[in-house]
Amino acid sequence: MRYLMKVSYDGSGFYGFQRLNDYRTVQKVLEEALGVINKGDVLVKGASRTDKGVHAYGQMIHFDIDYDIPADRLMYAVNRILDNDIRVLDCKKVGNDFHARFNVKRKKYVYKINLGDFDCLKSRYFLQVYEKLDIDKMRECAKVFLGCHDFRNFVAGERDNYLMCVEDIKFNMNNDILEIEFLGKSFYRYMVRNMVGAMLEVGMHKKKICDVSKMLDDYMVKKQMMTAPACGLYLMDIEY
Repeated sequence: MRYLMKVSYDGSGFYGFQRLNDYRTVQKVLEEALGVINKGDVLVKGASRTDKGVHAYGQMIHFDIDYDIPADRLMYAVNRILDNDIRVLDCKKVGNDFHARFNVKRKKYVYKINLGDFDCLKSRYFLQVYEKLDIDKMRECAKVFLGCHDFRNFVAGERDNYLMCVEDIKFNMNNDILEIEFLGKSFYRYMVRNMVGAMLEVGMHKKKICDVSKMLDDYMVKKQMMTAPACGLYLMDIEY
């Protein structure tokens, strides 16, 4: 029987999503909990492989187990096993051809920046900046990334294809917290954090928007922008 679960977690306590034998990861913790219920190994497939320190309100996973358990009872049982920094928010049965990653239509990430006074209690959950940011310049810089581009200067690792499409980027203020929202079908590793890093350097007047455009339009121009820390990044929602 195949199930789809929506999972939330505090990424500061995990070494990313993907299973690593010697580290506590989201996938490993979920597989261990489900294995107890299934009385055997369970393979979890996630919609997004969030990195170490990245948080999630809406990670989606699918898995197969040997028993036909009502979805609400399965969710309750898993949450009884999990620690307090990870929680199943929803659960339902799906067809055997459903895949949490390959069936995705759209993902939403949000990057959160504290523009107010430094707060040590926010260090794991927000980027805290010490310089005044030119938000208008950051908005203008964000427009450079919209549409389909070769993002090789804004991702980590080697791959055959660097083409990716960004549907929308929005800026919202919530008291002293700046939230930058990214919408797209998919994002390569470090892609959102590198886009945020470029916007930050433009917002600090350390780089110009034309510098960002050159990095995007000409892959021979090497990356010269900061990568924003993982602590401010949240996987918010996944649409199917």
